[in-house]
Amino acid sequence: MSHQYCRKLGLVALLAMSMGALHAEPQENLLAALGKGKLTLLDGVRQANKDGGVALSAKFEFDDAGKLSLSVYSAGKGLGAAPDENILQELSGSPEQSQWKPEVEVFKDAPHIARSSEQLTLLSLTRVSLADLIAKAQKAQPGTVYSVTPGIKQHKPVAQVLVANGRKVTELTYSLLNGALMDTRHQ
Repeated sequence: MSHQYCRKLGLVALLAMSMGALHAEPQENLLAALGKGKLTLLDGVRQANKDGGVALSAKFEFDDAGKLSLSVYSAGKGLGAAPDENILQELSGSPEQSQWKPEVEVFKDAPHIARSSEQLTLLSLTRVSLADLIAKAQKAQPGTVYSVTPGIKQHKPVAQVLVANGRKVTELTYSLLNGALMDTRHQ
């Protein structure tokens, strides 16, 4: 192996490690900020489910100003309307007050519409709601549920639920077919 090749390989390894550290820092900041919230993920999902709408996914994240935000993707017309006839939107706002007053953004860009359409389709196939899955995760794992996202894993419809307990994160994977816990991973 040449000296120049070894230097390049070392540089690539260093870049890969630094990218991992960059990803870890925002997650650590998010986990630390979760304690500031007065509202839970379940509160946001329940509010999104009012007036005929249905929550498609939900998470705590930082907004563009770097403040903690509760974000819920929803289908404004519920599960009965097809994606192309539905109102696919994001409700987002500060969870640091006792009442959540989210701003509403109707999706117009392809990535958000595609992601929401997939989630709408998956949730249309089940009787298990995001609220049910959050409640199951709260019973199964101590900590704060901070993300629930439907998806496909190994050709099966699932929902991945993230629970923070201090600096530790546990990922619970539930079947969307019956709500059964399929997998638990500690990050």
